[in-house]
Amino acid sequence: MNLALVPERESYRRQTVDNPINGEEWRALVAGLDNIAYNYNGHVGIYLKDLGTGRVWEYNPDRLFPSASLIKLPIMVSMFEKIKSGALTLDTQIQLTRHDRRGGSGSLKWVREGTSLSVMEIIYKMITESDNTATHMLLDYAGIDYFQREFEKLGLIYTKIYPEGLSLASSRVSRENYTTAREMAVLLERIYRGELIDKNSSETMLDFLKQNKSRSRLRKGLPIGWEIGHKTGLLRKSCHDVGIVFSPRGDYIIAVLTSDVPSYSSAKGFIAKVAKLTYEYYKINADYASSRSYGVSEIKSI
Repeated sequence: MNLALVPERESYRRQTVDNPINGEEWRALVAGLDNIAYNYNGHVGIYLKDLGTGRVWEYNPDRLFPSASLIKLPIMVSMFEKIKSGALTLDTQIQLTRHDRRGGSGSLKWVREGTSLSVMEIIYKMITESDNTATHMLLDYAGIDYFQREFEKLGLIYTKIYPEGLSLASSRVSRENYTTAREMAVLLERIYRGELIDKNSSETMLDFLKQNKSRSRLRKGLPIGWEIGHKTGLLRKSCHDVGIVFSPRGDYIIAVLTSDVPSYSSAKGFIAKVAKLTYEYYKINADYASSRSYGVSEIKSI
């Protein structure tokens, strides 16, 4: 894992592309997405933004969804703010205690009590494995009050963090942690543009997101040679994935949140279907709007 902050590295992201999606293609794409979202048997929130053209399509972007593990995205940002303040470094060691150990996602739950890990290792595990033990190590180190203040400083209106909402219980909790597709997408865009904390911190956070080990949802069907930096979430009948896609026809953000889903497999399949449609339009040989016109029945089959 060689993800240390490096001095003022130049972003590899292209400012222009040879063949960006045109207006007709964009309208056909979002018509297909609207149809898929409307017909899903669950609550859906989607935010799509082409980072080159600035085009945006939204579907319930401000609807509240239990954040599940998406909460780990602003937790990561808040930790980098603490690093910038000088309170700690990526090499600072934190000891795993019995109190930190949590079930569910991640491998740290099997690590011996008393083991020390660096802040870099802990954040890396939290993002790439969605490790719940790693998350609680950071929460215990910085304190829940710190994250509540930092979320507000980030401009998050709906994304909140409470101890009760961090419960892994499948049933309702007394105080849920909520978020929205728009707020997750805005955080991702600020990371993409190097605007969160500073350029180097943003690049390192993006490196973590690109090494997410999930192979379902947005990553499923990702064309060979493309990259994606993303974070998933799954808890209490909610299933999400939010990410930055690096495609031949331009980079874009896609945030897909669901709740009250019939099943997790259904929700994962829905998110993968949404992603696949965007991939088809962003392929270098795609020219759907000019070559044919899709009807509703044809869109459903994609």
